[in-house]
Amino acid sequence: MSVASRFFLPGGLFLILVARLGAQNHEHEGAHVERLGHVVFATSCRPEAQQRFERAMALLHSFWWEEGGRAFRAVAAADSTCALASWGLALNFWGNPFVGGPSGDNLRQGAAAASRALALDAPTAREHGFLAAVGALYRDYETTPNSRRLLSYSDTLARVYRDFPDDPEVAIYYALSLVSTASPTDTTFSRQRQAAAILNPLFRRFPEHPGLAHYIIHANDSPQLASLGLDAARRYAQIAPSAPHAQHMPSHIFVRLGLWDETIAANQRSFDAGVEYARAQRLGGVVPEQFHALDYMVYAYLQEGRDSAALRTVAQGLALTAVFSGDALVTNYNRVAMEARVPLEQGDWAAAARLPVRGAGQGGIGEALAHFARGIGAARSRATAQARVEVETLGAIEAALAGQPGYNWSRIVGIKKQAVVAWSLLAAGDTSGALREAKAAADREDVTEKHPVTPGELLPARELEGDLLLAVGRYASARAAYQATLRREPGRPRSLFGAARAAELAGDVAAARTGYRAYLSRMQQSDGARGELAIARGALAGR
Repeated sequence: MSVASRFFLPGGLFLILVARLGAQNHEHEGAHVERLGHVVFATSCRPEAQQRFERAMALLHSFWWEEGGRAFRAVAAADSTCALASWGLALNFWGNPFVGGPSGDNLRQGAAAASRALALDAPTAREHGFLAAVGALYRDYETTPNSRRLLSYSDTLARVYRDFPDDPEVAIYYALSLVSTASPTDTTFSRQRQAAAILNPLFRRFPEHPGLAHYIIHANDSPQLASLGLDAARRYAQIAPSAPHAQHMPSHIFVRLGLWDETIAANQRSFDAGVEYARAQRLGGVVPEQFHALDYMVYAYLQEGRDSAALRTVAQGLALTAVFSGDALVTNYNRVAMEARVPLEQGDWAAAARLPVRGAGQGGIGEALAHFARGIGAARSRATAQARVEVETLGAIEAALAGQPGYNWSRIVGIKKQAVVAWSLLAAGDTSGALREAKAAADREDVTEKHPVTPGELLPARELEGDLLLAVGRYASARAAYQATLRREPGRPRSLFGAARAAELAGDVAAARTGYRAYLSRMQQSDGARGELAIARGALAGR
């Protein structure tokens, strides 16, 4: 039997939750049908709290932090003895487990929620296991880095999973912890594969569970595994259409497979859902998720040569005001990245060198992206003095980020600095030094998995190496570099063109024609004036 319940939100809105699989959704005058998927999570809490708890869990599984916090507080209001209400709130304060964990007020409030959960305790061994895990997640939070506590959390969940191997939610959270603690330099993806082995059979049993679809995508968010996550990616948005993140998350797989139209459509839906939510909640701005969606859209537009659409999207993003500053990483990275991508993908090096540095002096990866774009632009324009300044600034940011907990942003900045150094050396006439630094940067990037905040690097280091090899006449090596880029990032038109151009210059006419056709096929919707288009068309026309 289907069960539907109303929950009231600020601003007079109320949402209807369909809480049983197979229930029909109906729209009523003045009401919005909320669809978050289907979660069954048994607790020892009172019946009214239990019903609210499952809705809160559906929100948590789709990373809807703003609504999740309210939902878990509503559970606690319905049953002050429900320890899992505080457990859920503690996980909600932790936020996205792939971005390094919380800081500041979120960290303190999460620790307080975990302490409340442990003080309340729970009457069942299974619930006690969940509480022990969240206790490990926040224990000694003032002195122990987030990354180390996240590993302790995963280790505790491993023990809970051994005790309750048939409990879906235990299995789901253990699998998620495996993915979120995987090393970004592990090219075997051992923990991701282990997680997928747990999640895939459960998804066949529970096809409407939002967390299963979501975390299968995360487990396969790599070039080598992406095809294994495509089914989940195409189903997740349909499972939880009300959640903005459920609209965006599939694009993590679409990007890995070069499915640009699907990437754009997914992120447009995510952006629209987030804007509607912000408007309904009278937030006076947008949540960081919307900058994330816009950056993915810009990236995909540029891969199709739809430069006008990319520029409009960048302008739209720069005009927005962010709320919920706790997610500053997302806001700063994506806001800078979307603007920097345009001149870099177009090869407009002079424009890249003039890119404004937004939030100058704040340091961090956002500012580093701007200095990387400026540095590459300056070096490739032979503005060597400016390029040296950008390298020095990148070095200072690299040093400032060194040793910080969480994702190794210092390493990423170091790779980008090295790529700028390579082009600076070429501009100064040091070809051997340029080739050495370009290869070293690409080799480091090849064994560093990208952060989920980005659809892709502003320009891949291996692609930049290909550009440099092409510039110095090493055509066979350049072609190999572009082909290596395409294995890591399928469908990138710059590398498709580069490989074809290298083949042409090496005298391999057949390979060049095949490559140019592949490039032009990807750029059928292009509306820009990229010089590569004229070269490709001319080569195929015999000019």
